[in-house]
Amino acid sequence: MKLQYLGDSRDSFKWDYHDYLMSSMHYSLFNVALMLTPNDNTKQGSTKPHGYQAHDNIIDFCNNLKRNKDIQLIMQLPSCHDAKYKVALHKNDIQITNKNRKEYFSNINGEKKQVFFLDSDNGFQPEKKYSNKHVLYSDIENILEQISEHSIVSVFQYFRRIPFVTDFLKIKQRLVSGHATAICWHSLMFVTISKSEEIINKVRSVNHNYSQIPRPVSIIK
Repeated sequence: MKLQYLGDSRDSFKWDYHDYLMSSMHYSLFNVALMLTPNDNTKQGSTKPHGYQAHDNIIDFCNNLKRNKDIQLIMQLPSCHDAKYKVALHKNDIQITNKNRKEYFSNINGEKKQVFFLDSDNGFQPEKKYSNKHVLYSDIENILEQISEHSIVSVFQYFRRIPFVTDFLKIKQRLVSGHATAICWHSLMFVTISKSEEIINKVRSVNHNYSQIPRPVSIIK
């Protein structure tokens, strides 16, 4: 993630959905791996938070992020709805590179019921070259080895010019282990993975309920 993205419309979807997921699953820790990369000279991140139909409190939260560009403010997410879960920023002082991946994804919090969120720039590695903007399938395996059966891995996936349904099927085929489901809006998909099929079925139920609020999202099973 780049700091320039904080508070944009995709951020609004990101925090609205994960706040709902955390509260619906009654999990205690939202563990955010920001996967920080340097800002660039593009206009990405310029969209307004109300570009996504999030809860009003989440819109206010994102406007605050957009004004201040301070990652520490992410820890205030539960206060949007007086939720009981806590937010942790996993190794937020480190920018990820292809050389420090193993170190970056080490020593993950041992909380049994957590959502470990990978906030990469682009999402899963493509079939050929990858960069620090991507999540590797080996990263997922490393993470799954460290977390409990009850925990969930969530991955930010940016649109890759193929339908999200097709892309999700390709991602599932390349996952070595774990069960997965996904939810998407516009140019963004969140892929959730767990070692437990029971947990993923619960996430599917949460995704369905989230789409009924209503929200302009599509569910991918």
